[in-house]
Amino acid sequence: MTDANAPDRSPWAVFLIFLRLGLTSFGGPVAHLGYFRDEFVSRRQWLSERSYADLVALCQFLPGPASSQVGIAIGLSRAGYGGALTAWAGFTLPSALALILLALGIGSYSDTLPAGVLHGLKVVAVAVVAQAVWGMARNLCPDAPRISLMAVAACLVLLVPSVWSQVGVIAGAGVIGLWLFKAQPAAAHDPLPITVGRRAGAVWLTIFVALLVALPVLATLFPHPALVMVDAFYRAGSLVFGGGHVVLPLLQAEVVPTGWVDHDAFLAGYGATQAVPGPLFTFAAFLGASMTQAPTGWLGGLVALLAIFVPSFLLVVGALPFWEGLRRHGRTQAALRGINAAVVGLLLAALYQPVWTSAIQGPRDFALALVALVALMAWKLPPWLVVMACGVAGGLLGAFA
Repeated sequence: MTDANAPDRSPWAVFLIFLRLGLTSFGGPVAHLGYFRDEFVSRRQWLSERSYADLVALCQFLPGPASSQVGIAIGLSRAGYGGALTAWAGFTLPSALALILLALGIGSYSDTLPAGVLHGLKVVAVAVVAQAVWGMARNLCPDAPRISLMAVAACLVLLVPSVWSQVGVIAGAGVIGLWLFKAQPAAAHDPLPITVGRRAGAVWLTIFVALLVALPVLATLFPHPALVMVDAFYRAGSLVFGGGHVVLPLLQAEVVPTGWVDHDAFLAGYGATQAVPGPLFTFAAFLGASMTQAPTGWLGGLVALLAIFVPSFLLVVGALPFWEGLRRHGRTQAALRGINAAVVGLLLAALYQPVWTSAIQGPRDFALALVALVALMAWKLPPWLVVMACGVAGGLLGAFA
């Protein structure tokens, strides 16, 4: 890729770009991938379409929030470790701070935005995801075999709606790619400029496993509330596949029966999390700030937030050096062609369920989504402006319903 944006290579520049995304990226993890693609593939050209799809495929394999992990990887490729940390901070802190403030009693979550505005934000997610599906399918599914793989992947995920079915579909598509497609030279791929070596990657992965094993033992031997809390949230971020929505039942089992967070407060935080931009894992900040035992408040929110996101950082930084090496091989490239088609199929399935089914409830919603899609694809308006306009339009439509 051409380096037309060299000044953007500082961690501070990366932070500002991701901060804007963290303030405007409504719609959940699938929509976030659409925002990232528009920003870093189409607009800034930091990544090629293939490199971006490879990142999405890798993060689908890893436990944790896929969109946040993609953001960490993009920051790492642009500005090293500092870029990875600032990309995470910029994308995560806006919603985390808002949820901590809510947990501390600043305002009422049900009155934060009118219902029509919230619904308008859900409708615009349809347009964002549809744009991502169209752009990725055009580049990654150019022939009948890959179009077929995309369709089969989407059907399987919709018919068998489980986290493991997604992982299985991606793995199966890789095997089919090995059998179906011929190996291509490494020049067909634009590798990410990852500065982490394999030895460093192995160290990060070792730290991830060591913490996963040691924290439960330490929490049992030294049951300090802060250590027990770190163990619970680190485990949640380490073992949950499928993103933010999937982590909610595990967090509920950790914090409600133990009396750490009241059930009603848990539900209030869950509702508020749907109304803020950024990753759904920031729900941990609300829970940490709502704790009935120390640490609580601001300290509890930040501890819980860091604990649930540390596994994502360790896994991405540790896995990327090995991923870069593997995908340069011809047979790996063949497998990735199958995997990339399956990733488009997963996004297509997500466009229907839950994005479409939760947002499009009648002709007015369809019309608003269509106008938003035209604004993104034909008028080339910035996504944040389209998001704001849809929120306002949703509020007006709700007021006159």
